[in-house]
Amino acid sequence: MQAHELDSPERLRNHLARARQLYQPQPDGQGALRWQPLADPAQPFAVPAEPPLFSAKAFFFAEREAQFRYENGQFIPLLPQVRPQVLFGLAACDLTALAYQDRFFAADPHYQARRAATLLVGLDCAQSCRQGFCAIMDSGPEVRPQTADLILCPLGRRWLLLVASERGAAALAGLTLAQAPADWAQQRDAQALQVAAEQGEQAEIALGCAALNGETVDSQTWEAFGLRCLGCSGCTSVCPTCSCFAPFVQAQPDGASVQERVWDSCLYQGFQKEASGHNPSATPGQRVQRFWYHKFGDDFRQRFGRDGCVGCGRCDAVCPGGIGVHQVMKRIGQP
Repeated sequence: MQAHELDSPERLRNHLARARQLYQPQPDGQGALRWQPLADPAQPFAVPAEPPLFSAKAFFFAEREAQFRYENGQFIPLLPQVRPQVLFGLAACDLTALAYQDRFFAADPHYQARRAATLLVGLDCAQSCRQGFCAIMDSGPEVRPQTADLILCPLGRRWLLLVASERGAAALAGLTLAQAPADWAQQRDAQALQVAAEQGEQAEIALGCAALNGETVDSQTWEAFGLRCLGCSGCTSVCPTCSCFAPFVQAQPDGASVQERVWDSCLYQGFQKEASGHNPSATPGQRVQRFWYHKFGDDFRQRFGRDGCVGCGRCDAVCPGGIGVHQVMKRIGQP
């Protein structure tokens, strides 16, 4: 990768925003960070201590969207019209999740249209977030080069800018940059090791995964978790790799119909219910078990090349029943 020393992230950000709609994590006024458009080019860029409440998933896999229109016996695709955009300051875990979604939605034209219009600027983590375990899940704390176009690395009061793709290099045209110091890679590696050490071993994750895939967790344990699950879909909404959706048809006044796709959740009671009335996941415990198997199951790892969990810890933060990843893995990993 090409490496440059950057005097300020704001100069890079404002350069990229000239030809694109730029989004970055910003306070929402209610105590959380959310992805929002850059309103003021003079606004300082602050390195967040925690990831945004929601990942960047919705920029590509829309929460609700029309897919096609059916009229006069014809299917008419309804592809999104997307202007060029840049996501500035993506955490390593969220970029890993996005690469996972890229694979899942590889043949989806709506997702791919948005993806093709988007420049990804990653941000190395300079400190561990409270519930993160990205180092264990091989998704951070430093941004993987194959997941971003440009990578920002804060090193104290200094910044490195790494060029990770041809698209990223093209976006820098016209921007004067200094060469990075010769030992930039060693400095970056040292910071990543420090952040990983802050996260600690968190052995319950590995033990829980082994128990889940070894099928040593009895149904009573899962049903105990199910009693604490409210079916609120908080975890699946904030999870950057969840991709469940439901299709439904909207009749139009002109006699045509439009098929839409909306986010769904495998923790909803009717998610898997069949037309016959049979429900393969009728109990809350069965649904909780399925959710966690989708995150750590060997079958999904083989299919997608990695676990479905990237270690962001958002499920811990939002679950009102206290059955986020750390609580569940700790319980099922106990001998």
